[in-house]
Amino acid sequence: MIWFYIFLAVAAVALVALTVIKAIQIIPQARAANVERLGQFRRTLAPGLNFVMPFLDRVKPLIDLREQVVSFEDQPVITEDNLVVHIDTVLFFQVTDPRAADYEIVDYATAIEQLSATMLRSVIGSMDLEQTLTSRDRINTMLRGVLDEASGKWGIRVTRVEIKALDPAPSIMDAMEKQYRAQREKRAAILVAEGEKQSAILKSEGQAVAIEKVFKAIHDGKPDPELLAYQYVQALPQVAQSQGSTVWVIPSEVTTALRTLSSAFGTSHEDPGVGRGPDVPSPGPRPLPSLSDVRSAGDGGPVGGEPDDGGEHSGGAEPGAGGPPKAA
Repeated sequence: MIWFYIFLAVAAVALVALTVIKAIQIIPQARAANVERLGQFRRTLAPGLNFVMPFLDRVKPLIDLREQVVSFEDQPVITEDNLVVHIDTVLFFQVTDPRAADYEIVDYATAIEQLSATMLRSVIGSMDLEQTLTSRDRINTMLRGVLDEASGKWGIRVTRVEIKALDPAPSIMDAMEKQYRAQREKRAAILVAEGEKQSAILKSEGQAVAIEKVFKAIHDGKPDPELLAYQYVQALPQVAQSQGSTVWVIPSEVTTALRTLSSAFGTSHEDPGVGRGPDVPSPGPRPLPSLSDVRSAGDGGPVGGEPDDGGEHSGGAEPGAGGPPKAA
């Protein structure tokens, strides 16, 4: 009998210890646990020391209330212009309602992954390739709004969605690279042409200003014709030294300039022998006498318009001495 009572005492102590252990539940920080009593949801245990009814209450597994990160694998997505783009996304979410996350969805992590893939295809399908490559912030915002609205009844809040990688097909990358290179070359050619245009305009304006100043200075100085003729003759060799001057045509104004120069050095304007001495006669032919000259000669006047040298003629006779008598 003594051993029987000893066994009962040990069993009672063990039962009390087990009951105490079952009744005390310690929940870590940023965790939560749902309690079911006889199969029905009773309450949610908060972090810290909690007491439950042993053998009647069942504590379900802990639920993490911290922000969680889910990285999705490479997913092919078709854009609006029927081009395939491979996208890697990273999703950040947090459980805000442990009861809904435990009873409204079987596996909220898998549900978030599948929902994000579906919404990603829906969002990218409404954009073309160029918008997809340049609108990452817009895609992130749209995905976050759609996922947060769809997962709200699960007790989950989507805090952030980021596109980790967005890679078009290799053939599309080659075509885009050629297109961008052609656009850059076009812009460079346009810039070079604009620069040459501005340079030509500035040079023309500078030449116009210089010509205007030179013209004004010449008129203010009032140069004589001899100086202008000298400058004209000095400029002729520079005209001949140009690259396109294979034949040099002397303009008619050269003779005028030469006559002006000759007059400046003391030579008559009508003397065609430029550079000859004053005593050298002109080799040109004498003009033929006109009818009036012949009549004048018949009357005793000079022939050919020559001046009368003291009233002497070739025959030494006085004027009118050997001529026929005039009719009365």
